[in-house]
Amino acid sequence: MTVKPVRKRTFVKDHKTDDAGLLLGYARVSKGDDQTNILQTKALRAAGCRRLFEEAASGGRWDRPELHRLLDQLREGDTVVVWKLDRLSRSLKDVLHIMERIAKAGAGFRSITENIDTTTPAGRMMMQMVGAFAEFERAMIRERTSAGLAAARAEGRVGGRRKKLDAGKRREIAESVIAGRKSGAEMARLYNVSAPTVSRIVAQHRTASA
Repeated sequence: MTVKPVRKRTFVKDHKTDDAGLLLGYARVSKGDDQTNILQTKALRAAGCRRLFEEAASGGRWDRPELHRLLDQLREGDTVVVWKLDRLSRSLKDVLHIMERIAKAGAGFRSITENIDTTTPAGRMMMQMVGAFAEFERAMIRERTSAGLAAARAEGRVGGRRKKLDAGKRREIAESVIAGRKSGAEMARLYNVSAPTVSRIVAQHRTASA
């Protein structure tokens, strides 16, 4: 039996200790919150950060300009510092992706509150464990999904989303639009479907009636 070697995640690559890089701080509050970045920036400056990247954006969004500006400017030997891990992202998947981006640049990562530092052996071990648990979770989700689909097939059920509209509602939509009683947009709003869906229903009804 051949044992496959365990692939080491890129965000735990050994960080060079002889590089004199910069400490780059990232501070974030959710958009629309009454909070400010003041507490975070004070902690980041006290930690020795020479440059700060601040923004107001949801932690669930990936399209954050300041975060991407920080990642694009990373150089080997730099260290990204956050006040708390969830300031980086509220999504574990995104956190791991960002960690990989940081590691590919040859940089390190520190979280002040959680005392995580990937430039140390303990910090690298912690992130290895986080990555392993995340991969395990994804594997379990795939396994449950496959089991559910197999059970559905065994019972004669076909996978996929249920239709929102039954035959009667589809006929009402088509007849109302064709007769001119309602517009396609009005029927879309009435039945909470998209305009293209209404157009397809009308086209199918005309074809069936021809």
